[in-house]
Amino acid sequence: MKQINFSPHHQILRDNRFRDLVGKSAWRALPDEVRKRFGYRLRNGASVVYQGKVAAMHMNMVGRLIAQITRLLGGPLPYDTSCLNQPAVVTVTEDCLGKGQFWVRQYGRAAGFPQVIRSSKRFAGPTGIEEYIGAGIGMALRVSADRAGIYFKSDHFFLQLGRRKLRLPAWLQPGALTIAHIDLGQSRFLFSLKLQSRFLGNLIQQDAVFHDIQEGRYG
Repeated sequence: MKQINFSPHHQILRDNRFRDLVGKSAWRALPDEVRKRFGYRLRNGASVVYQGKVAAMHMNMVGRLIAQITRLLGGPLPYDTSCLNQPAVVTVTEDCLGKGQFWVRQYGRAAGFPQVIRSSKRFAGPTGIEEYIGAGIGMALRVSADRAGIYFKSDHFFLQLGRRKLRLPAWLQPGALTIAHIDLGQSRFLFSLKLQSRFLGNLIQQDAVFHDIQEGRYG
């Protein structure tokens, strides 16, 4: 695996895990900047940080209820509409032991401390990638790509008990979750989270625009 100098103390390695999930043809169609963000991983405990601002935030009544209930699991969903136009930060760190990535998303609020959402992506399971959100709850993801960006869609949710994974029945699942990473050019991208129900429409939707902090860090 080719090593690329990142700084005097950190290096990044070429990483084909996301390319293998979407397929080589779809990967080649992605914008260069998206391939750079998802085509490398850091070593030596370093993190990639993206800064931005929340551009849109919407919840219906059921979405608000779901967001509040899931706070018991660690708060994996945005729950405060006052985050609109507030600063946002995303940090991605390689999980060396779990062979995946830690994602930490921080959203400012109009008052009080910011909301912090933590999750762990692991390259495992029937779809090739799973995201753990807390309290043993996780979801298997389907990953796709096109000329605009890369998309993560929930396939099913599960409860992990030791080495066993129990698939949750449909009535216990909050809805279909889609996360999109859309390239906007000039080192910027749109991070869009959408939770939808077949019967109740858009439950939660949050859009945030981020930018790369360090230009040319991929060599």
